[in-house]
Amino acid sequence: MLPDIREYDRLIREFRWNIPPRYNIGVDVCDRWADRSPNQAAILEVNAHGDVKPATYGELRERSNRLANALAARGVTRGDRVAVLLSQMHQTAVAHIAIYKMGAIAVPLAALFGVDALEYRLRDAGVKALVTNAAGATKVAGIRDDLPDLQCMFCTDGAASGAENYDDALATAAAHFTPADTSPDDPGLMIYTSGTTGPAKGALHGHRVVLGHLPGVEFPHEFLPQPGDRFWTPADWAWAGGLLNSLLPCLHFGIPIVARSFEKFDPDAAFALMADLNVRNTFIPPTALRMLRAVDNPRGRFNLNLRTLASGGESLGAETYAWGREQLGLTINEFYGQTECNLVLGSCAAIGIGKPGAIGRAIPGHNVAVIRDDGTLCETDELGQIAVKRPDPVMFLQYWNKPEATREKFIGDWMTTGDQGMVDDDGYVRFVGRDDDVITSAGYRIGPGEIEDCLIRHPAVAIAAAIGKPDPVRTEIVKAFIVLRPGHAPSDALAADIQHFVRTRLAAHEYPREVAFVESLPLTTTGKVIRRELRERA
Repeated sequence: MLPDIREYDRLIREFRWNIPPRYNIGVDVCDRWADRSPNQAAILEVNAHGDVKPATYGELRERSNRLANALAARGVTRGDRVAVLLSQMHQTAVAHIAIYKMGAIAVPLAALFGVDALEYRLRDAGVKALVTNAAGATKVAGIRDDLPDLQCMFCTDGAASGAENYDDALATAAAHFTPADTSPDDPGLMIYTSGTTGPAKGALHGHRVVLGHLPGVEFPHEFLPQPGDRFWTPADWAWAGGLLNSLLPCLHFGIPIVARSFEKFDPDAAFALMADLNVRNTFIPPTALRMLRAVDNPRGRFNLNLRTLASGGESLGAETYAWGREQLGLTINEFYGQTECNLVLGSCAAIGIGKPGAIGRAIPGHNVAVIRDDGTLCETDELGQIAVKRPDPVMFLQYWNKPEATREKFIGDWMTTGDQGMVDDDGYVRFVGRDDDVITSAGYRIGPGEIEDCLIRHPAVAIAAAIGKPDPVRTEIVKAFIVLRPGHAPSDALAADIQHFVRTRLAAHEYPREVAFVESLPLTTTGKVIRRELRERA
């Protein structure tokens, strides 16, 4: 979508959005390519042994058609929510494409979610069908009685825990499917994002969200696609970074994307994968980049052929920026956004846009500013809130069933991000910090409300508060301040038990890595926890 203009100011002036009146993500990222080159590799799936199995656009079309027919036969219709609980594998792409072509709404869920996190999202979204594997089916089986809307599950590992055999369902379904005639504003995707208080919120996006992401992918990847480009990211395809910054744009552009699931990020294995698969483009969050820094002489040890390296989700930092140039011979192009309105600021070294310590300048097509509380623009170097002006193709439609939260997200036509920043004389935005209580850990944005809700379910916990404590590797770690119930005494064993309790019920990245037992929590007169004071203690 970006014109091939290598001068920033002219690129901004001449950029125009190309949003057609009718648009369907599934048709765009799959059927369009299957019509012209069905044997072209779309996904290069790598197993634990390093074996590579390509999935072509023609195969994705047939399998997504069959899955769409299988879902329709079980009562799924346009507008219904269908969850995808899978890691990086071709079946994940198939499920998304099928859901979009049906006119249903995809709800991606991370494989690392525990049962509590899954139950809330599946129930809140009113999910009607689920595509998962054996591990996911086992988790959901224990809560299925609490999910009255869930009518069917497909398991990619075969029939298990109340789920049908995915392969059998596809084999008996028709290979032809007529996609729904959708507009760019019709809802197609809902990703849950955590806020400062209360439960996670479903950010509902229209089909246009993929088109809205394209400039923000092309810019930090220096005018992607280029001949020979091949993509990989360690980010889970259930998150916006993996799905909207990587998988769907690559399928749109016809760029092969490598699918490889690591149970735990391994820096040596990541470098080896990029070398062995001739990866040319990668999105790696800052925490993973900091882990990669532990590998000595990566260019000497691995036959890397990287063309672009983009990073976002948290602040990169000048040291990691310098490491990229020294050890990889690349400028790490930083970008910025959030699930509700992603990839709106960025860097592009190819045209001289980039500055250590800054998250970039406005990506073509987006009106981004730092504003005051009344919606007026801040002066140069004045601290304010980073905001994006509507209308914008990448902006969410609304929070699912939360009209008040949707209204509160805006000051006039400015969508607020909750992030404090400043703009310098050159138009670069510098991220200063959050003006709310969202915790940023290892690239994940974590709302304390969900953690606190889980903590107080532990029989020993009376009340609890979760905050982010600065950490040199993860940006922040979750720290919990806990007031115990009568009859329970603080101990290392109890702290470990509480940590395990949260980790198994929510997710590995959400459990408190530090626990502090306190007599009381600092509260406002209205009973709200003063997290600022707790952060100062931490």
